[in-house]
Amino acid sequence: MTADAAPGTAEETQHVDVLVVGAGISGIGAAYHLKEQFPGKSFVILDALDARGGTWWTHRYPGVRSDSDLFTFGYGFKPWRGASIAASEEILAYLDEVIEDNDLGDRIRYRHRVSAASWSSEEKRWTVHVTREDTGESLRFTTDFLWMCQGYYDHSRPHRPQWEGLDRFRGQVVHPQQWPVDLDYAGKRVVVIGSGATAATLVPAMAQEAAHVTMLQRSPTFFFARPRTHELANTLRALDVPDEWTHEILRRAYIAEGDEITRMSKEAPEELRAFIIESMRPLLPEGFDIDKHFNPTYRPWQQRLALLPDGDLFTAIREGQASVVTDTIDTFTETGIRTSSGEELEADIVVTATGFDLSLFGGSPSPSTGSRSTLPSGSPGAA
Repeated sequence: MTADAAPGTAEETQHVDVLVVGAGISGIGAAYHLKEQFPGKSFVILDALDARGGTWWTHRYPGVRSDSDLFTFGYGFKPWRGASIAASEEILAYLDEVIEDNDLGDRIRYRHRVSAASWSSEEKRWTVHVTREDTGESLRFTTDFLWMCQGYYDHSRPHRPQWEGLDRFRGQVVHPQQWPVDLDYAGKRVVVIGSGATAATLVPAMAQEAAHVTMLQRSPTFFFARPRTHELANTLRALDVPDEWTHEILRRAYIAEGDEITRMSKEAPEELRAFIIESMRPLLPEGFDIDKHFNPTYRPWQQRLALLPDGDLFTAIREGQASVVTDTIDTFTETGIRTSSGEELEADIVVTATGFDLSLFGGSPSPSTGSRSTLPSGSPGAA
């Protein structure tokens, strides 16, 4: 690739043994293993974003953090040294260390969006068409192995349900995936629609500055409060145990705990339900209606358990900074939301924590049809 080509012109074809699409957790991990296990192979990482990190780069909402522990979420070759539950800034710093420690920076091409890919059985290779979004150049790569590590979210189009009366609302409506950098919610009334991992992160984070935050959910979610840092990690670090040992021990501890919860969810779901419910009770205000707001109709692990580091959501509720409403939306009004039971929720800001749309293969279109998400996953040399 040449840096001085005119925008819109086709470049010479560049061939690499492996072409990795995506410079997030998966893509950077793939690059490390390629370099370690196949030092003679050439490879390049393409990413449409401005920097590394994928979801951890695009998601900028308050409090954004992991919703699983970094000892199992992190790399086996790179010991995690921080708290078990980490903020996005810590995860990005971790990725930066991996890139720097393994000299991967010169392998990554940012703002390179895959526009089409096709497999040739005759040539036994992929041809990948790429657009440089900073210059408009059209590039072309060929590769023997196309490794799709682009994740599964459509970063440009979040999931946005349509509600009656939304156009009447005089306040501001935002989605976590497209968080305005200048959003001022200090002293404002906020309603967060949803009760998944994103909502569980947003509510306590916003409650620190907002006048009040209401989490509006159609149905309850199982929430599980855990320490942000595992007590075993503190013990091992106090004993000067090597980081590699600490990482592996904590990883095994978290996996064992997860296995036990999974086993109970299948073999003794009502016992596990009772355990989760009772673990919430002392963390919530006296008389709080746990059955209505935090006791789902489904058994544990039919949907994910939402992790609350240090029980932060419960703390916000207990201190009166946040509340929960379990109901459906009848309509938006000029000043907020009216629920199906007739309750009026006044709001200056409504956050639609309603999830993300999936994007198969990063939405790359077929070169023959132009339709989105049609890369042939069964083709040889594709992963």
